[in-house]
Amino acid sequence: MQARIRISVLASIPRSVWVLGCVSLCMDISSEIVHSLLPMFLTVSLGASAATIGLIEGIAEATAPIVKVFSGALSDYLGNRKWLAVAGYALGALSKPLFAIAPTVGVVVSARVIDRVGKGIRGAPRDALVADVTPVHLRGAAFGLRQSLDTIGAVLGPLFAVVIMSVWADNFRLAFWLAVIPGVLAVALLMVGIHEPAREAGAKRVNPVRLENLKKLGARYWWVVAIGAVFALARFSEAFLVLRAMGSGVPIALVPLVMVTMNIVYSLSAYPFGKLADTMSHKRLLIAGVVVLIASDLVLAHGSHWSIVLLGVALWGLHMGMTQGLLATMVSHTAPAQLRGTAFGFFNLLGGVVTLLSSVIAGELWDKIGATATFYAGAVFCVATIALLLAGKAPDTRATSH
Repeated sequence: MQARIRISVLASIPRSVWVLGCVSLCMDISSEIVHSLLPMFLTVSLGASAATIGLIEGIAEATAPIVKVFSGALSDYLGNRKWLAVAGYALGALSKPLFAIAPTVGVVVSARVIDRVGKGIRGAPRDALVADVTPVHLRGAAFGLRQSLDTIGAVLGPLFAVVIMSVWADNFRLAFWLAVIPGVLAVALLMVGIHEPAREAGAKRVNPVRLENLKKLGARYWWVVAIGAVFALARFSEAFLVLRAMGSGVPIALVPLVMVTMNIVYSLSAYPFGKLADTMSHKRLLIAGVVVLIASDLVLAHGSHWSIVLLGVALWGLHMGMTQGLLATMVSHTAPAQLRGTAFGFFNLLGGVVTLLSSVIAGELWDKIGATATFYAGAVFCVATIALLLAGKAPDTRATSH
């Protein structure tokens, strides 16, 4: 009976949502082929240090949330989401050839920034488009479907990277050229497969980004922002997981499997822990997730064999499943309903800036002291997060909060 209900719900989801999910799948395949190989390419082919990789990844990961603050608001103002999303996906696709021809680290930096600008541009308009084309009672299922297809792409991308590197003798540049194909397919599918609902006649254009809105966000929201910022210090770029795998004796062609492992555990754990957040104290669940990250850091700090590294990476994926959706839920429960878009924008903005700092710190520690110091530092920032969560005046956000 439940299986029939699920099939019925899936059949009721608008065709445009399926198309957007397939667009996300194709672009994630393209991006993850590159991202799962890029730390090795920078190290082996271009001679980059861990500190350089940390800086590159930090800049890249800080770029997308900065752009997201404005892209969603711009789509509201223009009343056009599809072509803004097309522009974002097109930038992502156009960045891939730059990785393939990059003669220097500087070109890689440019390619990563272009790719992340594209991600920042497309994210909010795409999600708003999902809401626009979906009836209210199906929106949860629609967003879940799109995210599921996106996650499938995140698993397939590194698997394709493994195949390409195995068949063509660790040819990084060929892998990057082949990554162009699913990227272009994503753009083409979005262009021809989506028909955006018409803007309401006579709708007035209003600037949604206003300074006074920040003053309306309460102390509970800013507490969640503070928690997210400290926690972001502990969650440096996943490029360091790839670097750790490189030092475990695994052949270069098989290193992308660490990202496959992480994404599989992440995808399998995200939904059940999301459901648990509806009935359990958010504070306690987040503390549990932080403890799992501490365990991951300690395993990765001391594990040199590939099997131990995979265990640490799996624990990293588990903490992602426990905390990523939870933090978003905490933001939604502490921000006024009419300001949730603004609240998410500034939460992501601060998180992106702190991720830049954490990745730079991680890279410097890796080069000057060693990998063990990087993961120990992550564990220390985790402890700081728990201390802030347990602070006497810190409010708890529960599923019943509004």
